Amino acid sequence: MKAAVTATAHYLPPDVISNSYFERFLDTSDEWIRTRTGISERRFLKQGGTSDLITPAVKECLRERGLAPEDIDVVIVATVTPDQFFPSTAATVQRKAGLKNAWGFDLSAACSGYLYALFTAAKMIEAGGAKRILVCGGDKMSSILNPEDRTTYVLFGDGAGVMLLEATEDDSLGLQDAILCMDGAGGDYLYMTAGGSQKPATAETVANKEHYVIQDGKSVFKSAVIGMAEVSAQIMERNNLTADDIAWLVPHQANLRIIDATANRMGLSKDKVIVNIDKYGNTTAGTIPICISELYHSGRLHKGDALVLSSFGAGFTWGSILLRWALDAPKSE
Repeated sequence: MKAAVTATAHYLPPDVISNSYFERFLDTSDEWIRTRTGISERRFLKQGGTSDLITPAVKECLRERGLAPEDIDVVIVATVTPDQFFPSTAATVQRKAGLKNAWGFDLSAACSGYLYALFTAAKMIEAGGAKRILVCGGDKMSSILNPEDRTTYVLFGDGAGVMLLEATEDDSLGLQDAILCMDGAGGDYLYMTAGGSQKPATAETVANKEHYVIQDGKSVFKSAVIGMAEVSAQIMERNNLTADDIAWLVPHQANLRIIDATANRMGLSKDKVIVNIDKYGNTTAGTIPICISELYHSGRLHKGDALVLSSFGAGFTWGSILLRWALDAPKSE
């Protein structure tokens, strides 16, 4: 028995923030941002929290599958921007979406969070611990960005994606393999200084702007290029796959140059690589499920397609998953 995706949906807030917006108050330009990152615009959620990004996607996912909220057993939320420390954002989503029979939890692994959550959910289903799990990935990154930091403020956006996992008796479909990694030494290069138990929020930490993302861009870029590329190639080799066998690479959307390096290491042509960083920026745990939802709803995903999901994030965390798509292409409305 394997765990397969039986529905997917995503949500992006309506407010579009173009690169030209940042030119008004930061020493940057549309050309600088596009040539170095591939980003042209992103979405910012003006009001509400991460649960307000995830809940609409959950409701749409259930609608597409024809299920009632009561049919869900577990809800897992991958995020680094929870609505609050507690209750969990999973509990908040459960309440807002009416998932009254579901238990669940938040999972924090930064940009690799969705892969960690997907693997966790799949193993729960394979073990018989649940029948239907909503695997949610979303972040309101605009809530932890310093508007005065041109190196980070332009990179991120807000958004969420959701996939429903259920068991399949066809072992050729669903989650086939996963390689998940972590190196805590990377914590020195991408982090938020204050707000946790080590350094609780005070008037001083707020005044010192210690509740924003801090990133050593060059170190993160160098490690991400190596990490994402190597683990993606490794999962292909471990499963005796060639570039011809892969339908799609679904990479974390952090930087177009990292995505290109990963595709090159795998021997994939650009027409097999999903890219939406130009529209949404880096939505952290939301990037991979948003990509898959858009890919599926555009009619470009077909039953049996082999997908390699790949990510790299703070921690450092990184990994790759081999997923065989279990759904027929959606019927045109």
